[in-house]
Amino acid sequence: MTAHVAAPRLRVGVAKLASCDGCQLTLLGLEDELLAITERVDNVEFPEASSRRSKGPYDLLLVEGSVSTPEQVDEIRRLRKDAKMLVTIGACAQTGGVQALRNWLAFADVAGAVYPRPDEVASLEQAVPISEHVKVDLELPGCPVSADQLREVLAAVLVGRRPQLPNEAVCLECKRRGIPCLLVSATEPCLGPVTRAGCGALCPSVGRGCFGCFGPHVDANPLSLASGGRPRDHGSRELPLLPTPLFTAWAEPWRDAAEPRSHAGEAAPHAGH
Repeated sequence: MTAHVAAPRLRVGVAKLASCDGCQLTLLGLEDELLAITERVDNVEFPEASSRRSKGPYDLLLVEGSVSTPEQVDEIRRLRKDAKMLVTIGACAQTGGVQALRNWLAFADVAGAVYPRPDEVASLEQAVPISEHVKVDLELPGCPVSADQLREVLAAVLVGRRPQLPNEAVCLECKRRGIPCLLVSATEPCLGPVTRAGCGALCPSVGRGCFGCFGPHVDANPLSLASGGRPRDHGSRELPLLPTPLFTAWAEPWRDAAEPRSHAGEAAPHAGH
């Protein structure tokens, strides 16, 4: 009789670059589900949760944060070499995050306005997504990342199938939840038609327009949306159709939509509507 040989446990790591740690906290927030997952994998690197450290190799590596310093360029290249599958989690890793809002300005001007000794600040001219430096196998959007999507990726990797992730617009989530369209009612500017679903239409559900924290979905055309959104007169105020993306402003095609305004001498994109 042939003895049963158990399959080797997957080596899983979690790392961070320039970020707030919110996506890692979302992973920790899985709680009981996470405990069940860790019974089937070896969690060899997760500084947010354990003092156990490992430089790899990893079967699956989740990475949070944008690449903002020369040291992080070296770090992500090393991690890529040590990971069979590299998954970026969250808007910072996928699009550069809030840090990338400075990319429309000269870094020397930004550093000089913030730091008393800007010449001592070791930073790249631009904060960019991980995919601009290494090959990424899968990107999970969001600020923070969706717990449901994290769960789906971990489960899929464990059973050896492809993760099933949404790539539809937030508008469809609004329709399924019975949320009135803020654009049609002309009460709020909204990026829902060009933003990837995954948040459950959180902001529209409380009467606030989507500002794109899950990034653009495939074939998103913000220029087309904006072309029909010249300011409308609503009594004493004008309502622009599009807010400025906040967490994902550096993502294409939103970056391309914003740059003509900057070239024309208008203000560069900033946080908020």
